[in-house]
Amino acid sequence: MEIYETEEQQLEAIKRWWKENGQSTIIGAILGVAIILGWNYWREHKKSQAEQASALYGELVQAIEANKKEGADKLAERIKNEYPKTEYAIYSQLLLAKLKVGQGDLAGAKSILTNVAASSNNELSNIAKIRLVRLMLASGEYEKGLELINSVDPATSASFSGNYDELVGDLYGALDRVEQARSSYQKAIESGYRSPLLQIKIDDLTAPEKAVVPTTETGK
Repeated sequence: MEIYETEEQQLEAIKRWWKENGQSTIIGAILGVAIILGWNYWREHKKSQAEQASALYGELVQAIEANKKEGADKLAERIKNEYPKTEYAIYSQLLLAKLKVGQGDLAGAKSILTNVAASSNNELSNIAKIRLVRLMLASGEYEKGLELINSVDPATSASFSGNYDELVGDLYGALDRVEQARSSYQKAIESGYRSPLLQIKIDDLTAPEKAVVPTTETGK
């Protein structure tokens, strides 16, 4: 540690240090304040965005309950465009897809769900994929449904594996591939997945076909 004999030496040392480090110290202090202010602004902005998106989402729910299709479409589009980084943007699209299914617009619902399925939010992406496969099942696109499920990354869908296994069973059942359907249903059960209809589906696969009683015509 450097020792100074006089106050003049101490003063000169302080002046020398300030000359060498003063500017960087001021800049560092300014940057520190700027970072704090920037963080606070970003946090408040994010909170404000979420609150505004939530309010619009509430309006969307009301529009759907009132069966106001045009209003619901506009609100969902507005949430997606103005608040794309909030989860409400995805929630609104899932809700809009459900509305379109209720109106018989399966093509429109599939288009929306396909977009949501590409989301980086793994949970909502899987929910969209599951709903999309159900629509494919309903519209007879069995092979496409199987292809979609086969493309799902197991690492990002572990908590949905039972849902997918049951859907695979449904698709195989629709294709009359009974053994594969049964195997998929059993796999879902063994994974711990619980569905109120799963055991019924398995029982239906193993139930013997009812004998067809021929009709006879009687005449006078």
